[in-house]
Amino acid sequence: MLSISELYIYPVKSLGGVAVNEAKLTDRGFEHDRRWMLVDAAGKFISQREVNEMSLLRVSITDENLLIHHLHKQGHILSVPLHNENDAPVTVNIWDDVCEATYISKEADAWFSEILSQECRLVYMPDDTRRLVDLKYAHHNEITSFSDGYPLLIIGQASLDDLNEKLTEPLPINRFRPNIVFTGGYPFQEDDMKAFEINGINFYGVKLCARCVITTIDQQTGEKNKEPLKTLSTYRMRDNKVYFGQNLLYNNTGTLHAGDKITLL
Repeated sequence: MLSISELYIYPVKSLGGVAVNEAKLTDRGFEHDRRWMLVDAAGKFISQREVNEMSLLRVSITDENLLIHHLHKQGHILSVPLHNENDAPVTVNIWDDVCEATYISKEADAWFSEILSQECRLVYMPDDTRRLVDLKYAHHNEITSFSDGYPLLIIGQASLDDLNEKLTEPLPINRFRPNIVFTGGYPFQEDDMKAFEINGINFYGVKLCARCVITTIDQQTGEKNKEPLKTLSTYRMRDNKVYFGQNLLYNNTGTLHAGDKITLL
């Protein structure tokens, strides 16, 4: 039997994830997932690919705020309201997409700029911004948040176990930033999960996830290494890309819980 073992959301793109026992599914992914993003002076998104230090910023969620702190630096915790009251618009760039966002605050900009040692600004994706997923893989013009391209990513625990058997030092799942982790089944079963159901919601595996250097950044130290891409490239490479995980679309909203059964269709 396949079942959900872990659920994660990543409120600020490329910052640390938040493990949750249940997650509300919205029109663009889990509630609060990647609705915030850091951009440079030109409005281009910033990620761990360029700024490894972002891996050390941790996020927690209260009823009204995001609370952000640095894993290894004592000091002021940044509080960001869940409901952005600043409606100052800004155009931002994420990969090939141009989106409308709103700024958060000068305080947030100053906090991030100081802790990351470079000028940056925090923006939010309002509900009226509709960023389409790649139309080649869309079913019904689905949208996503500030994710790399799709609203959800699923990975099987068996896939991580298979990889860790080949590594000198096993890696945690946070290297791969999934939204849904499941147990049961066989390694890389998510590759074949083209349609499945959880709590009456149909999900569709539409595109394997090509992995980048973020997977090589230790989320506890910020240091970059060659693994796991070095090992994955020996058996998970296709068309010069390394794949690990499946991007998902879905047909409804609702709530997912740790322990929920996954029914293959």
